[in-house]
Amino acid sequence: MSELAQPGHADQAPIIRFTQVTRKPDLLGETPVWDADQDCLWWIDGAAGQVRRMTVTDKDPQPESFGFRGHVGSIALAEDGCVLVALERSVVLFRPGEPIQLVVLDLGPPASPLRLNDGTTDRQGRFIVADISTDRQPTGQVHQIHPDGRHRILHEGILVGNGVCFSPEGETLYFSDTAARRVYACDYDIRTGEAKAPRVHIDTSALNSGTDGATVDRDGNLWATLIHTARIGCFDPQGRLIDSFAAPTDLPSCVAFGGPSMDVLYVTSIKDSGTGRAVSHHPLGGHLFAVERLGAKGLPDKRFGQTGDT
Repeated sequence: MSELAQPGHADQAPIIRFTQVTRKPDLLGETPVWDADQDCLWWIDGAAGQVRRMTVTDKDPQPESFGFRGHVGSIALAEDGCVLVALERSVVLFRPGEPIQLVVLDLGPPASPLRLNDGTTDRQGRFIVADISTDRQPTGQVHQIHPDGRHRILHEGILVGNGVCFSPEGETLYFSDTAARRVYACDYDIRTGEAKAPRVHIDTSALNSGTDGATVDRDGNLWATLIHTARIGCFDPQGRLIDSFAAPTDLPSCVAFGGPSMDVLYVTSIKDSGTGRAVSHHPLGGHLFAVERLGAKGLPDKRFGQTGDT
């Protein structure tokens, strides 16, 4: 790992520390997830169809890779050491080292060109994943998948679904439409999984960027990549921007807290998404980074199928 320059918070001394974690770049790095049970970080290279795992606390960390056919949209931890993987139109469960994959949901061919994109688990172990429309029409949906295979549509009419995350107590679901430059919030029933109609929580048009990946810290602040301006923003629970700083490369894609104390912000990035719309012009495009000294801590993700406390 190599330490980079230390860009600071806006109007503050340069106290933040960036570290480049990976030696080789991903094409489309996304969806970092911290696994506290294995003390490791998972993430994906969506365009390469790869799921990666790395023990980042090693002196010389090297990622393991697990290949899938087609595009990988996102991942989530699951019970018994398994990982849930959102592929183009299906969601599968796999255990590292075993060839068998259990199909949890098969959506079949869509009525219009869609594929599954960003996703995460809610506080009750259900998987929430948003679509991306590949024909630039707002036909995407936000899906909810129960461990028993039940499937529910929570919202329709999005173009580039991203930033799926939950408030600390799990009673607010956030997701973004990157193309619309809006982050939405929904009141969410943690017992039934029902979601109320979304409301605009953050309009990032004034920041000249949409948000890509996002996560929430223990205080309820939402951290998101501002992919069009190469920055990372922190928004309070009311949706107000309270901090922003330059990312270490030009196309930061997704963020997640991790590390033994959950105080390291891991940032994935893009080298070439394969669509021609997101191609990095930075020498560090596609690498994974660790950001320290932010003064914030995250929450561990609930595993798919893991029952909540309520």
